[in-house]
Amino acid sequence: MNRFKTAVLLTSLTLLMVAMGSAIGGRGGMYFAFFMACAMNFFSYWFSDKIVLKMYDAREIGEAENPAFYGIIRRLSMKAGLPMPKVYIIPSDSPNAFATGRNPEHAAVAATEGIMRILTPEELEGVMAHELTHVANRDILISTIAATFAGAISMLGSMLQWGALLGGRSDDEEGGGVLGGLAMAIIAPIAAMLIQMAVSRSREYLADEGGAKMCGHPLALASALRKLDNGSRMLPMQEARPATAHLFIVNPLTAGGLLQLFSTHPPMDDRIARLEQMTR
Repeated sequence: MNRFKTAVLLTSLTLLMVAMGSAIGGRGGMYFAFFMACAMNFFSYWFSDKIVLKMYDAREIGEAENPAFYGIIRRLSMKAGLPMPKVYIIPSDSPNAFATGRNPEHAAVAATEGIMRILTPEELEGVMAHELTHVANRDILISTIAATFAGAISMLGSMLQWGALLGGRSDDEEGGGVLGGLAMAIIAPIAAMLIQMAVSRSREYLADEGGAKMCGHPLALASALRKLDNGSRMLPMQEARPATAHLFIVNPLTAGGLLQLFSTHPPMDDRIARLEQMTR
């Protein structure tokens, strides 16, 4: 169901972007939107991993530097039939971790110094199994595509707003006039953001389930999530950015109430309940 939901959401983003292109310039606008999305996706596909690792000052380590942590990742990778990813440490006290890379052959996993201090070996194994499941499912690429489309729709919305305010086209067979353009320019970027967040949440559920199966201890992962959720609230990650929040195992930009609709992660209580249900 989560995989089907992801496909539907990505299709919705594509159709929304085509509609935005059409609102700006008819068939030419649609071609422009498609070209821009392809160009942005190409750049994200090849360079997003290097950018995000540099953004958080992640430092690559070898087995000699941290044999226990490195060994956990190597065992899980072998168990899952994945190539050994590069391993990074982030110099932050906020407990968190993420995976990145365009495919399993070019993957990297990163964990903060803070996560090493508060988790048991079994809990840390559950966290890294979650991240390696993201790698196996190519979630990094899927999330990057969703974020790219949402960003492109937002840019098209800005172009449409300026066009409408500066006296864009009048009503004709290809356009909806100034008021229609303004409505599309305001509503479409919000809808795109909501869809992007929903894609991210659906992939987190899949990674929790796959990670629990990979490590064999759903309760260890549930315990780790509870600790990380509390720890990230007590020690927020100051370096965190909305553009990369979807990568982390727990949201470094915590939101509650109606803001959950704009969250890249499902409610923590729901994630923990699902993992506990697996043991029953």
